[in-house]
Amino acid sequence: MMKLWFAPNTCARVTLTALEEIGEPYDTALIAFMAGEHRKPEFLAVNPSGKVPALETSYGTLVQNGAILEYLAETHPDARLLPAAGDAFERAAIRAELYRCSADLHPIVTRFVIPQMMTANADGAPHIREQARAMMEFQLAPVAARLAASEWYFGTEWSVLDAYIAWIWFRLTGSGFDADSFPSIRDHYARAMARPSAQAALTREAEAEKELDARGLLFRPPFAKGDRK
Repeated sequence: MMKLWFAPNTCARVTLTALEEIGEPYDTALIAFMAGEHRKPEFLAVNPSGKVPALETSYGTLVQNGAILEYLAETHPDARLLPAAGDAFERAAIRAELYRCSADLHPIVTRFVIPQMMTANADGAPHIREQARAMMEFQLAPVAARLAASEWYFGTEWSVLDAYIAWIWFRLTGSGFDADSFPSIRDHYARAMARPSAQAALTREAEAEKELDARGLLFRPPFAKGDRK
């Protein structure tokens, strides 16, 4: 059985959603960032980078969302986590869109939601946040154009790209990004989160949040509105 190391509200939600789409049993292990568990030897033995998600499989442990999602898509083709590809170029083009989320959009999310992590000067955090807002607006424009033309990112069928974009939108709008600035992404988010797999992932997260809250370790970003829609 696979085991996912995760924390609620993080990008591990994308992997949670993928595992729910697959529909096979899996275990989870909760990391409490506020307790520094991501820097403890026990977890660093799982992922030396000290980040979630990390997925333990019968072959070993995988880290980095992109790699995990590719592995799950390849080993569970019936779940159709990624579109089928006819040749090497098509496969690379599909992965390029996955990396757009993980390499282009995801790092900007961090700068927008918790800019204070990017500077030792507290007065510089608002400037970093505004720069991140402008960068995100630029990067989201082509995403919005695609979603204005089709129901899902790759057309008529859902993929894990839709779960990734939905998580990015959740983090942004929950931290003050204007939800009406990109109507096609806003509407896509509603569709993506209505899927049973997304709802199941949220249920897992809610259980983890209750555990962390009981321990006084539930992290709430300074700019967050607490929006879990």
